[in-house]
Amino acid sequence: MSDGLTATADGEAAARTARTAGVATTTAATGAAAPTPGRQAGVVPVLAALTFASGMLDAASYLGLGHVFTANMTGNVVILGFAAAGAPGFSAAASAVSLAAFLFGAAGGGRLASRHADRPRRWMLTAVLVEVVALTVAAVLGAVAGIRVGDWTGYTVTAVLAMAMGCRNATVRRLAVPDLTTTVLTLTLTGLAADARPGGQDRRQAVRRAGVAALMLAGAATGTWLLRTFGLPGCLGVAAVWALGSASLLRARHATI
Repeated sequence: MSDGLTATADGEAAARTARTAGVATTTAATGAAAPTPGRQAGVVPVLAALTFASGMLDAASYLGLGHVFTANMTGNVVILGFAAAGAPGFSAAASAVSLAAFLFGAAGGGRLASRHADRPRRWMLTAVLVEVVALTVAAVLGAVAGIRVGDWTGYTVTAVLAMAMGCRNATVRRLAVPDLTTTVLTLTLTGLAADARPGGQDRRQAVRRAGVAALMLAGAATGTWLLRTFGLPGCLGVAAVWALGSASLLRARHATI
């Protein structure tokens, strides 16, 4: 029996070694530093704040830029389908602009992560600051030139916001923090429901998943109120300040990243 237990332990150790080697191989191939539990825990408050910001931005873009998303690309793909089928009130051009800008930003974010793989705090901070600058530019453009759906101002603001969201998504993807993608909730809500059984998830995990959904809901409600009260430039300005606060929080937590 002792030999059997020893063999089992050896098998589990070999499996752990294989998994570790697999992670190392994937990390080497992508050029990114492997996410560690300590680093993941360190950025959780920052990602939570950015999740709230995503709700604000999607409310601002969908309601203020003519039914287009700048953070949720699944929505844009669906909208393209609506427009292609002739559904009124949807712009294939605006969704295409958003998708293209998002992909451009994601490519830049991926290169940023690879270039600074040995300095994770630097590339994370840079990605958030890109978002701050993009939101500021969009708010200033809206205040100075106005934002009109269907002309160059609307398309420019859409592209700037989507590019920033692409950069952020590429960064968050490399961090690989469970249930905190900051822009989509499908897998988070799936995990909350699918693991809702004895032993399926601990209370802390369930609270995190429910909290992420609540943050995006609150962000969307806040963005809608800001849009109706202060207009699109005002909403984007508040979002820029919020993103700057997220960058400050990230910088303050440098010891845990």
